[in-house]
Amino acid sequence: MPTTEITAAPALDLTSIRSQFPSLTQTVNGHPAAFLDGPGGTQVPQRVIDAISNYLRRDNANTGGAYATSRRTDTMIAEARSAMADFLHCASDEVAFGPNMTTLTYAMSRAIGRDFRPGDEIVLTRLDHDANVSPWLAMAEDHGVTVRWAEIHDEDCTLDIADLASKINSNTKLVAAGYASNAVGTVNPVKEIVRLAHAAGALAYIDAVHYGPHGLIDVAALDCDFLVCSTYKFFGPHMGVLFGKREHLQRFHPYKVRPNTNAIPNCWEWGTLNHECIAGIAACVEYIADLGRGLTNETTNGLTDGTTSMRVPHPSRFSKGGNGEAGTSGISERRAAIEAAYAAIHEHERTLLERITTGLKKFPGLKIYGITDPARFHERCATLAIRIENHTPLELATQLGDRGFFTWDGNYYALNLTEHLDVEKSGGFLRIGLVHYNTTEEVDRLLAALRQIVGV
Repeated sequence: MPTTEITAAPALDLTSIRSQFPSLTQTVNGHPAAFLDGPGGTQVPQRVIDAISNYLRRDNANTGGAYATSRRTDTMIAEARSAMADFLHCASDEVAFGPNMTTLTYAMSRAIGRDFRPGDEIVLTRLDHDANVSPWLAMAEDHGVTVRWAEIHDEDCTLDIADLASKINSNTKLVAAGYASNAVGTVNPVKEIVRLAHAAGALAYIDAVHYGPHGLIDVAALDCDFLVCSTYKFFGPHMGVLFGKREHLQRFHPYKVRPNTNAIPNCWEWGTLNHECIAGIAACVEYIADLGRGLTNETTNGLTDGTTSMRVPHPSRFSKGGNGEAGTSGISERRAAIEAAYAAIHEHERTLLERITTGLKKFPGLKIYGITDPARFHERCATLAIRIENHTPLELATQLGDRGFFTWDGNYYALNLTEHLDVEKSGGFLRIGLVHYNTTEEVDRLLAALRQIVGV
């Protein structure tokens, strides 16, 4: 019988990956474009572009009709829902589509708020994107609900979990927190946050928009009540996706038009959906899955000694996935491929993160906000917020943009964080966001350009 060994994830084939993204071939002022703006939205592979255009060319119709293109639209939406179920590790009827995470969260906050009364409390964090803050503030104001704030550790921009725990009590009805900070890259201990919320009988609402391109999402393992993400942050179209536990989607009552069905998840989808972009969602999930399939085949084909290679298994193996063929561990083949892809993505981004932080630390007058100790890089993703003395973030972003480096300046809607760290009035941060299609060569060119700009 063949023996089984545990191996690290195979390396990504960056040449093959980058060839699938047509936008990466652009130049600016004769410089090759380096897309370091992933936190604001990633680029898309050709298959996503094709899926959107093919739908508009061939299948464009509304749902529920007794004719071919409408039936094909119904099938396409069902397939996209199944793909996202595998991506999130949930059931297909726990997936709802919407225009974006912000719109979905405003709608959910209104529905959830129906059950809230004066004296109830919610807990928010200083680290979050405002899309997981303002909807809850509005709901709290409408219903007389008390808002409590979980603070951060200023020195490394991590959430103060002890403080968060102290703000949760028997009156707490909801805890809203981000999976990862879109400004400084901190990855929060979400499973512990969910546990603390549930121990008090509160709901846990998780914003995974920024985490989506960097790490594997497993709502079954997290046990969160709701999780929202945006597909344009992980190589898909501008759309939002909501996971809600079936029991909650059935219990809460959405604001909706009367003719809309009461069946979940469709009752949570308001108006005519963006069908062409939903077609793109299925394609972006398949892109990620195909990364994993290629890595799995590469590992298997490379073994000649009778051993069987196996990735380190994810701690959750709940049989709660989409409609794909189940594997031996109770998950679909597509889910297993997605897990393999994220294992390799994590290793590649870790290499980029170590390279760029090592280089940035050599700049005099430069401050990195967030975790800088490589031993703790499992607590962050490859998103860096920096400031350099005597140079505003806008000045740096503009000069880098002229050289073909696409970065962001400002607060990125993490307004509570920039105000708390006292950088809002002076332009916020310069944000550098790396994803799996970025290269070490791009990192080295960026560091060289920054040295030229600041004169070091």
